[in-house]
Amino acid sequence: MLRNTTAVVLAGGKGTRLEPLTLDRAKPAVPFGGEYRIVDFVLSNAINSGLRRLLVLTQYKALSLDRHINLGWRKYFCSELGEFLDVVPPQQRIDEQWYQGTADAVYQNIFVIEKDRPEYVVVLAGDHIYKMNYESMVRFHKESEADLTVGALTVDRESAKQFGVIQADEQGRIQGFQEKPSEPMTLPGEDNLCYASMGIYVFTARFLFEQLCRDATEPGSEHDFGKNIIPSIIDSHRVFAFPFRDENRKQQAYWRDVGTIDAYYEANMDLIDVDPQLNLYDQDWPIRTLQANMPPPKFVFGSDGDTERCGQAIDSIVCAGTVISGGKVRRSVISPDVRVNSYANVDESILFQGVNVGRHARIRRAIIDKDVHIPADMEIGYDLELDRRRGFCVSPSGIVIISRNDSPATVDQMLLADPPAAVLR
Repeated sequence: MLRNTTAVVLAGGKGTRLEPLTLDRAKPAVPFGGEYRIVDFVLSNAINSGLRRLLVLTQYKALSLDRHINLGWRKYFCSELGEFLDVVPPQQRIDEQWYQGTADAVYQNIFVIEKDRPEYVVVLAGDHIYKMNYESMVRFHKESEADLTVGALTVDRESAKQFGVIQADEQGRIQGFQEKPSEPMTLPGEDNLCYASMGIYVFTARFLFEQLCRDATEPGSEHDFGKNIIPSIIDSHRVFAFPFRDENRKQQAYWRDVGTIDAYYEANMDLIDVDPQLNLYDQDWPIRTLQANMPPPKFVFGSDGDTERCGQAIDSIVCAGTVISGGKVRRSVISPDVRVNSYANVDESILFQGVNVGRHARIRRAIIDKDVHIPADMEIGYDLELDRRRGFCVSPSGIVIISRNDSPATVDQMLLADPPAAVLR
């Protein structure tokens, strides 16, 4: 069945709410969990499900995403068997505009999709963290003789305001749909629970093409699946909701939208618990990524009796190529090729690849972007007002973010030389 199915991964979002992590990269290319990128989860789900024909639609700041997929993912596909993973940038084949919405992104690539003559088209979002078998959803779609099937999960009423909210009958057929409502419809008998769209769709291919062409001519349409396509067809066509079936093998289903700094930080912190909510160690449903050719992590100093100069990491993820050189790491996610020097302390933080933490530096509840050098003796996350004056971004929950565009090595010198306003953003 999946040999006649093409998957389209929407990976072109700006990720504005994740700035400054998305100033130089697309949201699906943002590192996650030390080794991975966000996009690795949807691509791993696709491969584990048996989907072997994938199109990844990119748009904004796609260089690192394109490079990550080309170097790390193409090896899993055999062109001689008709398999492919193609990264498709905007081509202006139909329109000279950037993608105007999720439906428009697929519409502008109808030619690319149609040439492989799929029977079904699976539309996936490239910026969520979860495990799911798409094959079972395609099978449900076929057995229900549906025109469209929408992946759905149960969320609380407040969270539902950020989703498309579904009203379905006992057979799963959708009777009503609200896109990001201020007053969401709740489940029968449940005042605080709603049925929400995951942004995952299975279309019968011909029906999809017809609806996209119709929507493209509609004046005033935002060309979005949730806002326009779904509400326009639920009364006239067979539209079903498919309940999320988690492959994470935990008591509670795991699905995260890491669209804000605080949500992204909490999802990473989930991974370092003794019994993490997201199981990255399940060999039956592996999460694949581009694995760099680096040596194992190394922890040095401590044998000379100096208890303060002791390389150690506690309740943390530490990736390949990292050297904890006499520093201490606690409850943190340490990406590849990081160095934590003597007497430094890293606490409840996320360090991207290539970060260098100087001697006696102290970092708490922070996200440090790729290749940033933290000077000796610098403190980050201990005085949030000082961090703001330095020009660093601070999230609503107090997470300090230092991007590649920041210069911690010189910012304190600027504060001493000039009034604080000189470095305010």
